Amino acid sequence: MAAAPAAAGSGAGRGRRAAATVAAWGGWGGRPRPGNILLQLRQGQLTGRGLVRAVQFTETFLAERDKQSKWSGIPQLLLKLYAASHLHSDFIECQNILKEISPLLSMEAMAFVTEERKLTQETTYPNTYIFDLFGGVDLLVEILMRPTISIRGQKLKISDEMSKDCLSILYNTCVCTEGVTKRLAEKNDFVIFLFTLMTSKKTFLQTATLIEDILGVKKEMIRLDEVPNLSSLVSNFDQQQLANFCRILAVTISEMDTGNDDKHTLLAKNAQQKKSLSLGPSAAEINQAALLSIPGFVERLCKLATRKVSESTGTASFLQELEEWYTWLDNALVLDALMRVANEESEHNQGASEENGLPHTSTRTQLPQSMKIMHEIMYKLEVLYVLCVLLMGRQRNQVHRMIAEFKLIPGLNNLFDKLIWRKHSASALVLHGHNQNCDCSPDITLKIQFLRLLQSFSDHHENKYLLLNNQELNELSAISLKANIPEVEAVLNTDRSLVCDGKRGLLTRLLQVMKKEPAESSFRFWQARAVESFLRGTTSYADQMFLLKRGLLEHILYCIVDSECKSRDVLQSYFDLLGELMKFNVDAFKRFNKYINTDAKFQVFLKQINSSLVDSNMLVRCVTLSLDRFENQVDMKVAEVLSECRLLAYISQVPTQMSFLFRLINIIHVQTLTQENVSCLNTSLVILMLARRKERLPLYLRLLQRMEHSKKYPGFLLNNFHNLLRFWQQHYLHKDKDSTCLENSSCISFSYWKETVSILLNPDRQSPSALVSYIEEPYMDIDRDFTEE
Repeated sequence: MAAAPAAAGSGAGRGRRAAATVAAWGGWGGRPRPGNILLQLRQGQLTGRGLVRAVQFTETFLAERDKQSKWSGIPQLLLKLYAASHLHSDFIECQNILKEISPLLSMEAMAFVTEERKLTQETTYPNTYIFDLFGGVDLLVEILMRPTISIRGQKLKISDEMSKDCLSILYNTCVCTEGVTKRLAEKNDFVIFLFTLMTSKKTFLQTATLIEDILGVKKEMIRLDEVPNLSSLVSNFDQQQLANFCRILAVTISEMDTGNDDKHTLLAKNAQQKKSLSLGPSAAEINQAALLSIPGFVERLCKLATRKVSESTGTASFLQELEEWYTWLDNALVLDALMRVANEESEHNQGASEENGLPHTSTRTQLPQSMKIMHEIMYKLEVLYVLCVLLMGRQRNQVHRMIAEFKLIPGLNNLFDKLIWRKHSASALVLHGHNQNCDCSPDITLKIQFLRLLQSFSDHHENKYLLLNNQELNELSAISLKANIPEVEAVLNTDRSLVCDGKRGLLTRLLQVMKKEPAESSFRFWQARAVESFLRGTTSYADQMFLLKRGLLEHILYCIVDSECKSRDVLQSYFDLLGELMKFNVDAFKRFNKYINTDAKFQVFLKQINSSLVDSNMLVRCVTLSLDRFENQVDMKVAEVLSECRLLAYISQVPTQMSFLFRLINIIHVQTLTQENVSCLNTSLVILMLARRKERLPLYLRLLQRMEHSKKYPGFLLNNFHNLLRFWQQHYLHKDKDSTCLENSSCISFSYWKETVSILLNPDRQSPSALVSYIEEPYMDIDRDFTEE
């Protein structure tokens, strides 16, 4: 790097500077044009050679060029900053220079974020771009990291105020100039160092926001166990800081993924799992473990998630933080929206007061409550996300135990009406550039995150009964007693001191809002998923009846049949829920027949089922399993349902079963199998396992063969099925796969699943139950390698 410029009064100094300038331009003797200078700087930035910083120019030269190019004096200020930031500096002059630079960048960044840049006077080279191009970003990184340098055993110190200015300028540059954030993300030592700046309340918000942006573009996930004194750092956060820190944690504990988990092929996932096993725990898993080892971490998250608005920070400190937010661009938009809501509240209250002859409340006194509610919503969003990810991680049981112990579920139940599913004005708060129905709205996002948490909490775990209150648990016991069946062991083992209080538990509250949800609502999918997770696992008659008594089945059928729902995602979630609700339950089938009481309604229902078997196959599976059980029972009530129910009569027909079986096998292939559609393969297996029980497996295979020929594609379907079953063995017989889900969903032992697949894959062409017996030799194609590279 070039030395600081010599004194302006020295002739020799002037000569050396002139020579240096000419040398920098490759010996070109003319006056360099501004565009050329910027191009050279840009090349130097990319290569690390040549021109890279303002210090490589003289102040006179930069001042002259600034007059032509209108760089706002930024290169000269950087030249002064470089000179004032030497190791023995007291940094007072540095801070004064930063105060000059900061407004030049912040106004530009504000315009950029609020999309007003089109209205502002366009400049060829924005200030943030010039600041970065002349080495400003690298210089600020060096200044910020001075405390890591020791001189004679003494570590250098810079003030919080100066750190704050550096962070603000860096953030503004990241916002406006492409590539800066990625370059900062590549400086791993700097990213780790940033965490240490969060120990100060004065610099916390700026540091946290910059870290969040950097981690969002970082190619490799940072490891929290590399952060110095992580446990002490997090333990010393106040509740506000911890809530904001959750925004960073959201990036560090979620597996880095390029797309929707359900859309990734199982081949790719299996290959990734094999690779991961050889590499050990992922960075996300290591980070989750690091957080869970911090004393009181989960307890504090539960307190944050369940605190009421009145328990949050006082007005004075809250407004002080909002003032910081206003200068911090990412949140200024939120404040703008809050101001708008507050003004509308004020106008409404003023009108009401004039009618009643009462003095009206000013906007100034109305504003804090609106702010505090949205403030709390945005905090809870981040906290619930972190808890949800931890609930789905390797330490799930540990997290479940702590969440139950710290009464997260009763706390959320108490917040349900007033905050989570609160009634708000038609002008619900939305972020800049979005509308009220956008999924980015804080209100909407909080609801979705809450529903995702309930789904993760209830899924295949006995703690799901904490979603009920004591009276509702007693109702479950009464249902079992009346039906003369044993009480569910998990209900008996539920700690009554940890369940919901009040008149209704969380599950009941969810059912109430679910039934009131508009047909086009985006919440329907998540609501159905959350309720379905409560029913998953070993089928419980008492659980089903609890929901049936609250009109859930009729609500689902109304949505599928009468509202003729068009959303594929919502339909799939409703079909899955309906299947779990009706499985093996005679009363549910009676209710179904009572609601679907005309052929016209039944045809609409069948049309919805047949429109996409990927969406409806779980219901087909549940009805098929129920039919098989009912046919083996000797009971008048069951016999009555079997004779009257249109759905059971439809499924009982062999042509219907064969039609489903043919289409289920035909719509999937090994290369396109995902977590979403693999259920089609398992449903086809259920149909064949039940046929095997009745010694009709050869018949079903022979009928599949005939259907192949009738479609003019001999061997196509059975070859595909053979490959699918080979993959099934590879996928489900792996030692880390949990087979209990297949057993619980079907009430068929996993050993019977394995035996059936082995029989179907038997290479003996003389076996009447082997697939190869029904594939003619010329069309045989069963040894294809489907391994994904």
